[in-house]
Amino acid sequence: MKKVFGFYTKIPLILRIAVGLVIGIVLGLFAPKATFVATLGSIFVGALKAVAPVLVFVLVIASLAKAGQGIGSRFRTIIILYLCTTFFAAVLSVVGSYIFPVTIPLAEAVDKTAPAGLGEVFSGLLGKMVMNPVKAIMDGEYVGILTWAVVLGLALRVGASEKTKEVLTDISDAVSKAVAWVIQLAPFGIMGLVFSSVSEYGLEIFTDYGKLLALLVGCMLVTSLVINPILVGILLRRNPYPLVFRCLKESGITAFFTRSSAANIPVNMALCERLGLDKEYYSVAIPLGATINMDGAAITITVMSLAAAFSQGIEVNIIVAIFLSFIATLGACGASGVAGGSLLLIPMACALLGVGQDIAMQVVGVGFIIGVVQDSLETALNSSGDVLFCATAELLEWKKQGKKLPF
Repeated sequence: MKKVFGFYTKIPLILRIAVGLVIGIVLGLFAPKATFVATLGSIFVGALKAVAPVLVFVLVIASLAKAGQGIGSRFRTIIILYLCTTFFAAVLSVVGSYIFPVTIPLAEAVDKTAPAGLGEVFSGLLGKMVMNPVKAIMDGEYVGILTWAVVLGLALRVGASEKTKEVLTDISDAVSKAVAWVIQLAPFGIMGLVFSSVSEYGLEIFTDYGKLLALLVGCMLVTSLVINPILVGILLRRNPYPLVFRCLKESGITAFFTRSSAANIPVNMALCERLGLDKEYYSVAIPLGATINMDGAAITITVMSLAAAFSQGIEVNIIVAIFLSFIATLGACGASGVAGGSLLLIPMACALLGVGQDIAMQVVGVGFIIGVVQDSLETALNSSGDVLFCATAELLEWKKQGKKLPF
């Protein structure tokens, strides 16, 4: 058994994932009743979601308790990068929506409860910041997990002995090792996830509401392959694409199939380790990115809201559209804390454009139809961006210190 596992792990993970992907598509098309295959996907995502909150909690505490000097400047940089790129993504979506205006046939209204405005979104986020830490870990509420981990980490940094800090580090290392074992099962998990989607929707998932989906995909690809690389290239004065493509390959592909930024946190942390980044830094920056780095969510909110307005014959002033980008940026930061993610923030943005709640909720219904592709790409963009900008912020510090960059 040990030899089999050793042979299995020697095969590059990306190759194993590709094989699992192909097998999942074939089984989904030709053996759709083999529902036991879908269980593999559920188990994989469930395992990642179960261990990710514990991993984030112990890593952030251990990292802050033993944090060295110079961490603060990198955190300022990463927060600015996360928020600015989310805003740029929203502005790009406005431009794309004006160049390629999309109208959609609206279905029946969906019975969902959406936030009434930004006040409700941020009220919910503030409430989660002070929720019981045990409940936050159990429910996977990363705002609460991060808040309490930061508080406890800073408190231990001041008052704990070195032995206590070493124990925390040992615990975080043990949890990281458990996560690494789970990640080795990714090919089987992705096989199950792909089988589930293809067997239920068939290949037609790529044709429904094609124009709207094409606009969403186009905005996400331009953000990922043009806007973000330009920003990274300007900051580092290097060709950014080796880093961009590595983040997309090793983080984006997994995130595409798990459709969960939270589940992809362990994957991103493992990639940061392979990139040689400072664990004290990325163990906080990556969970933070999963909470506030929401380029894909901002694109979804903006494009879907403008499509709703155009479908109703509402003329949207460009100034209002730019303000919509700002609203989408702030709302996207709360998307991970709202059931249904970015889709249920669409009515909030629609209200700014004069679109009624009933129409807005019909657009949410359309979002759930195309969500198989939209949500997958959104998560891939968000999660790969977490690593990209985390690495960029640290590499900027390397340049200031005269260190050689790895690309």
